[in-house]
Amino acid sequence: MKTVVALAALGALGHETRLAAFRTLIKAGPDGMAVGELREHLDLPPATLTAHLNVLRAATLIRDQREGRVIRVRANYQQMSSLIAYLTENCCAGAAECGPGRACTPK
Repeated sequence: MKTVVALAALGALGHETRLAAFRTLIKAGPDGMAVGELREHLDLPPATLTAHLNVLRAATLIRDQREGRVIRVRANYQQMSSLIAYLTENCCAGAAECGPGRACTPK
């Protein structure tokens, strides 16, 4: 992952509402959620959610797909994993076993 891509992703997640939306989509799994369902879950006005989803979309952290009259939003798990790998790729200069879901514990 390039630094500019990581910065865009971190910037997108650096807002309470966008982080909550992304975490909700992560929890929803690969099927994602309809935008309306996500809006109700987060209790946001439609225009506000749209603006936040546009930031997450620009950072390629989410993808959406039209299903008839419904837009389904899904987390981009590959991008999330790439960001985590980027952040931990040189952890402790190899002096620790780190990885997603594991605490970094230097030797």
